[in-house]
Amino acid sequence: MTYKSGSIGEFMKWTKRVVTDPAAATNTPKRWFDSDETAARSLGTTASPEAMVKLLSAENLILLALIGKERPASVRALAQLANRKESNLSRTLKKFHEAGIVDFESDGRTRAPRLIAQRVTLELDLVGPGSVVSVQRPEVR
Repeated sequence: MTYKSGSIGEFMKWTKRVVTDPAAATNTPKRWFDSDETAARSLGTTASPEAMVKLLSAENLILLALIGKERPASVRALAQLANRKESNLSRTLKKFHEAGIVDFESDGRTRAPRLIAQRVTLELDLVGPGSVVSVQRPEVR
């Protein structure tokens, strides 16, 4: 997948140009990043649509809601809240981490799961070369 990196000012100029001349968007990447480093981090969290659908099962969506609302102090505390075995939960949290949805706060002894994504977007190109899953992290203000 291709992308373009640049400043917010460059993106704004491009956007204004596309508004007045839609053809200017032809052959331009649909994903923009502030730097190549950000692009590498984000693009590294892509997964197949099939894997994401499995990961975002009804049971796992409840788990994510628990993490967001309850902010458990540890994986063990989350296991108790979710009524799941800690070993099973750890595997699921690892997959969420790899997908860029969950990260961990650590105090040296315990790891507390935290949501780092606000939204997961599944983009399916039914006639193109492949599908992409992107994870949107909250804006830092």
